[in-house]
Amino acid sequence: MYLTTNVYAMKAELTAHNDIIHQVLVLYKGLKLDELEKKTKGRKLAIPIPTILAYGIFKQNYGIETKKSAYELLKPNCSYKTFVVNLNRFAPLAALILSIILYINQTFAHRIKYTDSTDIPVCLPQHGKSHKTMKFLASWGGTSTGTFYGIKLHITTDFDRKLLKVRFASGRVDERDVFERMNVDLEGIFVCDAGYIRKSLQKAFHREGKRIMIVKPRSNMKKLMTKFEEWLYDGRMTIELSFRSLKMFYGLVTSLPRSVEGYLANYTYALLAYCLA
Repeated sequence: MYLTTNVYAMKAELTAHNDIIHQVLVLYKGLKLDELEKKTKGRKLAIPIPTILAYGIFKQNYGIETKKSAYELLKPNCSYKTFVVNLNRFAPLAALILSIILYINQTFAHRIKYTDSTDIPVCLPQHGKSHKTMKFLASWGGTSTGTFYGIKLHITTDFDRKLLKVRFASGRVDERDVFERMNVDLEGIFVCDAGYIRKSLQKAFHREGKRIMIVKPRSNMKKLMTKFEEWLYDGRMTIELSFRSLKMFYGLVTSLPRSVEGYLANYTYALLAYCLA
């Protein structure tokens, strides 16, 4: 009975993979990225580029932890090494598609927006001192739950949970220093938690009639909140749900890649899979 159920589950996953390939192919041609492919010279790829992108999205979309597991499930017509190299090689193209999707989301974004950051450990804390792969990008950082060794993901979403902006930064970088640069070309009501309190930042970011930054006061601050502000702060749960989904269901956090390219490819495909879901 278990074996039968497992076979049905595998068939369902492969059917979903074919749907993802079709979705990526439509997006790939719609963005005219196939025109770039025609200009390149050299030996024909073992796997078409849209299929490679679909493999990366499929792996993250179904929470497949390792590339080896994805390779064994998908059975592509190439070696495992070629599979891994191509996933990493074309991750920048996946990042380009992601940036286009973010731009489209910004065009039709809700006026209310939320900005926050989350930790992305690259290894367990006890391995931080000996970790080498991401040592030029990662650093020690702190959150409300403790210290970590890795990087931080900063995002801005709108009230409808559409992803608008994405930035990666070192674990020790102050989120307030990222906020203004990340959102410089956006407008609306920006709602942040107490970690973004800085009067000079709120003043510099403000544009009369175009945008305002509202920061939740700390519990020890004597500041009255309006009912509207309380409603806005309660809405911050939407961005927390985005972080939760990315980590729990799209495999954003990993310690398995053996190269910087592997780590960055994992993050890129996870974000793209989330946007296309």
